[in-house]
Amino acid sequence: MPTNLASGAEYDTVGHRRWVWPAFAIPGVLWLSLLFLVPFYAIFAVAMGRIDPILLRPVPEWNPFYWDPSVFARVLGDLFGGQVGVVAMRTIGYVFVASALCLLIGYPVAYFVSRKAGKWRWVWLLLILAPFWINYLMRMMSWVNLLSPDGQVNQVLATLGVTALPEWLSGQHFVVILGLVYGYIPFFILPLFAALDRIDDATLEAARDLGASNLETFWRVTWPLSRNGVLGGLVIIMLPMFGDYYTPNLLSGSPRTRMIGNTIDQFINQTTSQGSVGAALTIILMIFVAGLMVYYLYNINRSTQEARR
Repeated sequence: MPTNLASGAEYDTVGHRRWVWPAFAIPGVLWLSLLFLVPFYAIFAVAMGRIDPILLRPVPEWNPFYWDPSVFARVLGDLFGGQVGVVAMRTIGYVFVASALCLLIGYPVAYFVSRKAGKWRWVWLLLILAPFWINYLMRMMSWVNLLSPDGQVNQVLATLGVTALPEWLSGQHFVVILGLVYGYIPFFILPLFAALDRIDDATLEAARDLGASNLETFWRVTWPLSRNGVLGGLVIIMLPMFGDYYTPNLLSGSPRTRMIGNTIDQFINQTTSQGSVGAALTIILMIFVAGLMVYYLYNINRSTQEARR
C-alpha cells in the first residue's frame, strides 16, 4: 500500500510538472490567436461578402454558408493575366533581389562579428542594433533627403563634375530595392549572428586538423551549420517585405515601382468599392507567405532530426 501511494504521488508530481510550463504559454497563445484569427476571419468575411449598391462599400458576410467566392476567381484571373499579376511579379522580383543582397552583405558582417570581432563584439552589435532605435519611416525619410534633386548625393555628384544628375526618386527600381535592403538587413543579421555564434570552435579546428583549407572548412562545416540561421533571417525579412508599401511610396511614389502592398492599400483605402478585392488579394498574399514559412519549418524539422541521428 505505501508503495502504491508513493507511485501515485510520483505520478501526480510528474503529471503536474508536465503541464506547468505549457500552462505559462496558454495566455500568450490565446492572445495571439485572438489577434490573428479574428482579423483573419474578418478579412474572409469582407472578401466573400457583397457590395452595397447604394453606398458602394463592401458589406462583410459573417455567415460562411453565404460566402461568395466569385471575387476570389476574379482576383486570381487578374493575378495570372492582368495588371495585378504584373505588380505581383514585380514584388517577387524586388523581394528576392533585396533578400539576395541582404545575404551577400549581411553574411560577412554576421560572420565577422561572431567569429572575428573579439572583445569589440559588443560595439559591433550595438552598431547593428542602432537602426532599431529610429522609426522605420524616419529612416526612409532620411533616404529621401539624401536622394532628392538637391540632396547630398546629387551635391557630391555635381562636385565631381557629373552634369546629368539622376532623378533618384522618380520611379527607379534599384532605389526601392536598396531601400528594402537598408530597412530590413538588421533583421537578417541578428538571427544569422546567433547561428554562427553557436558553432563550436572545436568543430572548425577538427576540420582543419583533418587537412581542410579555410575555404573547405567554411563550405563543409560553417555554411551547413549556419544554414538554418540564413533561412531564419530570410524568412524574417521576406515576410514583411511582401507586404511593404511604405518604402516604394516614400522612395518612388511611381506606378512603375508599385508593390503588392501598395495595390492592397489602394483597393482598401482609396477605392472603397474594391475593398473585397483588396481583402481577397490579402488572403492570397498570406497563403503565399505561409508557404515560405512552411518550407522554413520543414527545413528546421529535418535539420533537427538529422542532428539527433
